Amino acid sequence: MTTEVAVQRIALPTGVALDVATAGDPAAPAIILLHGFPESHRTWRHQIPALAQTHFVIAPDQRGFARSDKPLGVEHYRPDRPVADLLALADHFGKQRFTLVGHDWGGAIAWAAALNHADRVERLIIVNAPHPLIFQRTLFDDQGQRAASQYIRAFRDPSLEAHIAAIGVEAYFARTFMGHADPEALAAEKPHYLDQWTQPGALTAMFNWYRASAMIVPAMDEQSARPAFLDAPFPPLAMPVLVIWGMNDTALLPCQLEGMDALVPDLTLVRVADAGHFVTWEAPDAVNAAMRAFLG
Repeated sequence: MTTEVAVQRIALPTGVALDVATAGDPAAPAIILLHGFPESHRTWRHQIPALAQTHFVIAPDQRGFARSDKPLGVEHYRPDRPVADLLALADHFGKQRFTLVGHDWGGAIAWAAALNHADRVERLIIVNAPHPLIFQRTLFDDQGQRAASQYIRAFRDPSLEAHIAAIGVEAYFARTFMGHADPEALAAEKPHYLDQWTQPGALTAMFNWYRASAMIVPAMDEQSARPAFLDAPFPPLAMPVLVIWGMNDTALLPCQLEGMDALVPDLTLVRVADAGHFVTWEAPDAVNAAMRAFLG
């Protein structure tokens, strides 16, 4: 069966226009898919046809990515802004309640939306995106995760764009991205990445997600002041949650799964042994099977 995917430009009341892929029956229950860095709605290219059989699929290119709007200024990429985009997008399609799916930065936005807008999120599916409490805690308490996250400090460096301009985007892609996922799949997708990354302002906009985040990433030898919330009670999530985790992720280590059951009472956890961070297209059959079982 061929699933038709339409991409439309939608101007939101949040001040940005996003490219949004949709598929399935608009009258069906909605499922919204949020991609992460450094991708686009193509993150979900293997999931959209499967999900469209039972749901109306909404998969935006988030602000700052691909050809969606890229407002100037780091403040436009604080997590509350893409959360507002998400809710406005659901409103645009008349969907008060929806299943929310997020990978990487899209997962961070999905966690935030579920924690702060539980009335809108019926079910939550997280793919290799850490719970905010666990992530910040491990950045202080787990030296392995702190080491794996030092790239965030590099992304926050204001001289990064000048460095990329000097070596070229293609060289940067080869040096930074090719080693973190299946080389064959990356080679096939490379033209899409290079096209999206070379849109005017795209690299700065993508890095601004990291620059706008309040997440503290200490240097390896740094003794940072410990945020009080790390050792205080944290609100549990109310809705059913599926967490899918590619266990070979070199950026987000398995310590991100420790203690999650206390924060997510209705938790289904699916570990995918033979995939890494980009599990949605490294092991699509496993991801689709987990989603189908969870969604019933």
